[in-house]
Amino acid sequence: MCSIMGYCGVGATTEKFKKGFSETVSRGPDDSRIIDTGKGLLGFHRLAIMGLTEEGMQPFSLGGSYAVCNGELYGFSAEREKLIEKGYKFKSDSDCEIILPLYREYGTDMFERLDAEFALIIYDGETGEYIAARDPIGIRPLYYGYDKDGIILFASEPKNLVGIADKIMPFPPGHYYKDGKFYCYCDIAKVDTVCTDGLETACKNIRKKLIAGVEKRLVADAKVGFLLSGGLDSSLVCAIAAKKSAKPIKTFAIGMTEDAIDLKYAKQVADYIGSEHKEIYMTPEEIISTLDSLIKLLGTYDITTIRASMGMYLICKAIHEQTDIRVLLTGEISDELFGYKYTDFAPSPEAFQEEAQKRVRELHMYDVLRADRCISVNSLEARVPFGDLDFVKYVMSLDPKMKVNTYGKGKYLLRHAFDGMDYLPQEILWREKAAFSDAVGHSMVDYLKEYAEKQYSDEEFREKCQKYTHAKPFTKESLLYREIFEKYYKGQSEMVVDFWMPNKQWEGCNVNDPSARVLSNYGDSGI
Repeated sequence: MCSIMGYCGVGATTEKFKKGFSETVSRGPDDSRIIDTGKGLLGFHRLAIMGLTEEGMQPFSLGGSYAVCNGELYGFSAEREKLIEKGYKFKSDSDCEIILPLYREYGTDMFERLDAEFALIIYDGETGEYIAARDPIGIRPLYYGYDKDGIILFASEPKNLVGIADKIMPFPPGHYYKDGKFYCYCDIAKVDTVCTDGLETACKNIRKKLIAGVEKRLVADAKVGFLLSGGLDSSLVCAIAAKKSAKPIKTFAIGMTEDAIDLKYAKQVADYIGSEHKEIYMTPEEIISTLDSLIKLLGTYDITTIRASMGMYLICKAIHEQTDIRVLLTGEISDELFGYKYTDFAPSPEAFQEEAQKRVRELHMYDVLRADRCISVNSLEARVPFGDLDFVKYVMSLDPKMKVNTYGKGKYLLRHAFDGMDYLPQEILWREKAAFSDAVGHSMVDYLKEYAEKQYSDEEFREKCQKYTHAKPFTKESLLYREIFEKYYKGQSEMVVDFWMPNKQWEGCNVNDPSARVLSNYGDSGI
């Protein structure tokens, strides 16, 4: 990961900008630079992943224009060759050096051309204006706000803008900003034409596209590792990578000391694929002592995000402290495409598809945010194969009748796609899903809930909930998280649209806890 920030107008206080930007040095600890464009400031903290030499340091310049980008541009070599044929010269092997030449050639049409996870800010030296953009899923973070003079600022995280902007909001994924407006260049959840591929063809394409998504994310000049929970999604990513790698990959799993559900399955997968595997344990004391700082680094009050971040943050912390790995591949974004436990209750295929579209459009505020913050705060980079644009577009386009669970097994298409292909043991490929926050150990969530219960009497809980109108807390746990959030991001709750919860309008989903454990179909997920 890297960190970017831009003050897009004259009159910026450099010291105030530096202070805000210093909040995310951990995203890019290798080097830092702030430049004055003549009409504002651009800042960049670098985590060197591609093009590790000094020449790869940003901001990049071309003529009087500048660009900063936190991103991975897949297949950039082919684009660069085309640009070289047009007469452009490059100083580094950094993928992001192609941004300004692309902008000069294609303007804002360039964003549709990118196969990338990115957030960027461009200063156009010819027009004196700023352009900002974010990838279609929002895998790379970007926020914006306005200062007291109405000048817009962009930054990788909200903590950069606290104290500078009154209201901080996430930059909408799949959009670019120009001339004071946001324009949508890609709504990745929208389906223009439903794909009519049959089951076997669909599964073959799912397999092919996911393998391609993993393969392109293995390319890095820095060392790559893998988070392995033992669940279907991360296990598939690791299994594909293991087949594509010349030497054993490095996998990491985390769990509670007493009841981690997934550690045994992660070990089973690691043994099967022949990875170098490391287990990390967390304690009840660690969970409680980490909570405050975790919410600060996340910038959320959402229950699911915080619960699931606890294990992810601590495993990434251990990887940062104990290894020289700089890039981590993860299994996020599969659930939104293929279904959660609660989407088994979808009343119709159309309702399933609508829910999937909603979740994909909101991902940047939940699971994607979790992966980004937990990994980047530990000076690592996240790569998300299930978020591959070609893969997402294809799965979203499939007839929802095929995706809804009529098979007696969730995520049937994904499982069937790899059935009989010798990627994973059958018992792993067809094992019931357990949510990550549950799978690291049921006791972890129980400790958090018990801790929250002790913080408020019933009367205090009712009184304190009343002061919130947006995303009103509804349990003592949610109130505790909201109060910690407000300590660091006072009045900024609208950065997250609401609590991530099952669709309460569906029969069987009107529950008061986001964990799949409370659903009637949880079944063997916790075994």
